Amino acid sequence: MKINRFFVAPAVVLAVQFSWAQAQIGSQEKLNPIVENFVNEVNNHSQLEDMAYELLDGIGPRLVGTPEMLAANEWTAEKLRSWGVDANLQQFGTWKGWQRGITHVDMMYPRIKSLSATQLAWSPATKKAIEAEVVILPKVSSKAEFDKWLPSAKGKIVLMAQYQKIGRSDEQIKEFATPELYEKLKAEKEQASKDFRDYVKNIGYDNNTLPEALEKAGAAGIAISNWTGIMGANRIFGAKTSKIPMIDIDVEDYGMLFRMAEKGSKPKIKIEAQSKVLPDAKTFNTVGIIKGKEKPNEYVILSAHLDSWDGAQGATDNGTGVLTMLETMRILKKYYPNNKRTIVVGLWGSEEQGLNGSRGFVADNPEIIKGTQAVFNQDNGTGRVVNIGGQGFVNSYDYIGKWLNGVPKKVRDQIKTDFPGMPGGGGSDHASFVAAGVPGFSLSSLNWGYFGYTWHTTKDTYDKIVFDEVKNNVILTASLAYMASEDPEFTNREKREMPLDDKGQVTKWPEAKQPRRSSKDFK
Repeated sequence: MKINRFFVAPAVVLAVQFSWAQAQIGSQEKLNPIVENFVNEVNNHSQLEDMAYELLDGIGPRLVGTPEMLAANEWTAEKLRSWGVDANLQQFGTWKGWQRGITHVDMMYPRIKSLSATQLAWSPATKKAIEAEVVILPKVSSKAEFDKWLPSAKGKIVLMAQYQKIGRSDEQIKEFATPELYEKLKAEKEQASKDFRDYVKNIGYDNNTLPEALEKAGAAGIAISNWTGIMGANRIFGAKTSKIPMIDIDVEDYGMLFRMAEKGSKPKIKIEAQSKVLPDAKTFNTVGIIKGKEKPNEYVILSAHLDSWDGAQGATDNGTGVLTMLETMRILKKYYPNNKRTIVVGLWGSEEQGLNGSRGFVADNPEIIKGTQAVFNQDNGTGRVVNIGGQGFVNSYDYIGKWLNGVPKKVRDQIKTDFPGMPGGGGSDHASFVAAGVPGFSLSSLNWGYFGYTWHTTKDTYDKIVFDEVKNNVILTASLAYMASEDPEFTNREKREMPLDDKGQVTKWPEAKQPRRSSKDFK
């Protein structure tokens, strides 16, 4: 489908469609008074920065199963209640309990150097500091050869990730290298990545089973470097070990250790990781509700996931989405007292492990799902919203189109639309609703380096938030929620005819999946 910048329909059509909204958009823009109040409140009395401080600096990262995640649930619920919004925590499962502690990683030989490293989520702690020689994976070409080497890993700290010869971003190389050098370095990098993938495949393991094999062989610890390709940014996910520590080392220090081990210098490092394994923790969604005055059994849902990985503060994934939805609820409560439909905010848990919180909400609240007018989800960084797709609903153009006409022109003119679009398959929480046949829409943001720099990385911090962009998104979300609530029509849920895939088979609508309600067997 062609993606077009949203355009204003002819005036005759608008007069019919939008008389109920009293939204007049022209060269001299006159906003609906309620929308105008939204704009003034966001621009003059925003609470975004104060809330960001409390959530990101105060509570910090929100890994599922940690005390910090529970603190975030309780903080968001209390914040909603302070504005007069009914709010509670809805449990959808349990998860393995864990809490990050102090981590120190130092090179002890052949010289002393503190290393830039992060313990992976849920990694086992060290009862006391571990000091051991660092080794690299052997240069073998078969599982038999590798398994023969495995016993030699006993008592060693194994470097398990690919070595990066150049720690500069592709963007910088392209800027400064000659065209010939750039193509040469690009080809070498691609070949090195392919060679490493082939190596892991040839020795018969993968990212889950290789750490298990090393641990079983008696390794003292495992180190990786999950470098994003952007200088200074590594991704932090979960450990794949149950007894020994697993850490991520920044590309610069990892490369140094790799070269030393490869050259036979036998470097030694010391790891002290004081994380705590805790009892299984209950997992919750924070749910806030403003009851509808005319159609209380129909719902407009504001959606964002509250949990994060914990290499940093989870600022743009998804602190900014949470802040957007909280601020939206605050101003809706203040300036839209006679909301026709019930407005719900869902701040989901365990999105990072498979949309578990939103899937749990869909499964546990069938009456709400039956009456949902629309879901607006935001989850890809600090940037202003620039894309809204129809998610495969045939008539999405009709209602998204008229709702957007009630949004301030300065905000909506940034947005491209795609109708009917394709249904989201699982990238974020709107997909949980779409799979259930509910019009759930992703408010997709301009990326501001999101995927390379902040997504799940050690750099996803408060200072990466551009608050003017988040304000833009609050105005958009509040306006859309208001328009969807006021719309006299209930949204049509007819699904598009799905296209053929590469094999000539009809693409299927995403399947509604049950949430993972515990961490048992999770990898």
